[in-house]
Amino acid sequence: MRHFGHLADDVRGRLFLEQPAAFDRNSEAAVLSTALGATLYSPATRTTLQADIRKQAARGVVSMVLCLEDAIADHEVPGGEANLVAQLTELNAGSGTEGIPLLFIRVRTPGQITDLTRRLGPAVRLLTGFVVPKFTEESGGSFLEALTDAEAACGQRLFAMPVLESPELAHLETRREQLFGISRLLEKYRERILAVRLGVTDLCSAYGLRRSPDLTAYDVALVAGVIGDVVNVLGRADGSGYTVTGPVWEYFPVQERMFKPQLRRTPFIEAHPPAEGVRRRIIEHDLDGLIREIELDRANGLLGKTCIHPSHVPAVHALSVVTHEEYSDARDILNQHQGGGGVLRSAYTNKMNEAKPHRAWAERVLLRAEVFGVAREEVSFAELLGACLCG
Repeated sequence: MRHFGHLADDVRGRLFLEQPAAFDRNSEAAVLSTALGATLYSPATRTTLQADIRKQAARGVVSMVLCLEDAIADHEVPGGEANLVAQLTELNAGSGTEGIPLLFIRVRTPGQITDLTRRLGPAVRLLTGFVVPKFTEESGGSFLEALTDAEAACGQRLFAMPVLESPELAHLETRREQLFGISRLLEKYRERILAVRLGVTDLCSAYGLRRSPDLTAYDVALVAGVIGDVVNVLGRADGSGYTVTGPVWEYFPVQERMFKPQLRRTPFIEAHPPAEGVRRRIIEHDLDGLIREIELDRANGLLGKTCIHPSHVPAVHALSVVTHEEYSDARDILNQHQGGGGVLRSAYTNKMNEAKPHRAWAERVLLRAEVFGVAREEVSFAELLGACLCG
C-alpha cells in the first residue's frame, strides 16, 4: 500500500515532487509508525466490517482499529469477537488483500489477545497488532506479555499500541510516577511498541470536561498539560522515545457554529486552480477546527491521529505531506551536519537552519517524506486536500 495510492497516477504526478513510497505490514517499525496517518476506528460489531475495510482502503485509509472496547456495549463483546473473527476470516479468503490497511484490534483484557490470535487462524496474517486501552504501569505488563505469547504462537510479528488515558495520568499527583513507570515498562518491550496513543476523551472525563468543535485539545489547559508531559517523557528524539499520535477529533457534521471559521481564505484563493469550494466544504463539515488541531499536534511533537469518521482522513493525510520548503530545509540541514555543523540561511531565505539543533527535526521530516511524499513547490495544502476530497 502507499499513501495517496487511491489517486490517479497523473494526479499524483502533478502534486508530488517525490512520490510516497510503498510499504506493507512487514516494513520496518519506524516506517510503519510514521505511516499510520489517520487511524480510523470501527466497532467490531459491524456486520459489514469486511466490506468497510475494503471501502476505506479504496478511499485512502491505511490504518484501522477494530474496536472491542469503548465503541461497543459490554453485552456486545462476545458477539463482537465472533463477528470480527468471521469477517477477517472471510476477508482473508478473498482476493486482493495486498492493499488492506494495517489492522489492529482494540481489546479489553489480555486474554483476548491470545484468544483472538488463536481463533483467527490463518487470518491472523491480516493483523498488524493490538491496541491496549487505559494503559498504566500496573495494567500494561499483562497485555504486553499476552502479546509476546500470541506472537510466538502465531509465528508472526505483532505490535502493541498502548493508549494513555487513565485518571492516573490526568491527576497531577500521580502523573509523573505513572509516566516514568510506563516508560520503564515500554522499554522492556520496545521492539513490540509501534506507537503510543493519547486518549483525550477519557482524560477529559476524569474532570467532566468536553471540548466543543470550535476548540482544540490544546485549548483545554488540563489536556494540553498532559500532552506536553507525555511528549516530554515518551516522545524524545534521543532514541529513547516513541511515535506519539494525536488525540481523537470527536465531531463530524452538522451543527450550528458558535464562532467564525478558523481557515484563512488566502491559501484557497491562491491554489491552482482556486479552491474556495474546498474551503466551503471544510467549513460545512466542521473540519477547520480539526485542521488547526492537526497543526498543533505537529508543533507539539505528535504524528498521526485517531479518527472516528472517514471525513477526517483526507485532512490528516494532506497535512502530513512534506512541503517543498520543509524538504529543502531538512536536506540542507543534514548536508550541513555531515560537513561538521554550523548555521546557514534557508534556501527560502526566511529562516536560519542550524545543523546540530535541527538535525533530529530534519531526520523526522525525511522519514515522513518517505511515506507521505513531498509536494511540488507550487502545490499547497488546499490542492492536496482538494485532490483527496475529490479522489
